[in-house]
Amino acid sequence: MPESTSTSRQSKLQEDTRFRVLRLLQDNPNLSQRELAKALGISLGGVHYCLQALLDKDLIKIHNFQSSTRKLAYAYLLTPAGIVEKATLTGRFLKRKMEEYGQLRLEIESLQQENIDLAHNGKPQNGNQHP
Repeated sequence: MPESTSTSRQSKLQEDTRFRVLRLLQDNPNLSQRELAKALGISLGGVHYCLQALLDKDLIKIHNFQSSTRKLAYAYLLTPAGIVEKATLTGRFLKRKMEEYGQLRLEIESLQQENIDLAHNGKPQNGNQHP
């Protein structure tokens, strides 16, 4: 795989992670890093790295407070810049997912037609035969 494709894919994954973190934190600012990791399906270290990057870019701020169930709890709040960034990321995320959906829909339609052809004739039509 060319490095630019790999870099581009990695960049999209990082952007998707930032979007999901911002989205979760906007709705649930009291989530712990462990809870974020579980919700996102990524490592605790990955969440910590992402939160640090968001802090460094002033997209979130942290408020710490005492909690009766935990010695120290944090609230991760989106800054005004974080809200703008989340809106921007939402648009790009939706565009990517709509493109993926269109490609997936075409693939499903093709497979459905292939399945119908196989059921009726025992072989695919239009040269769609696979070894």
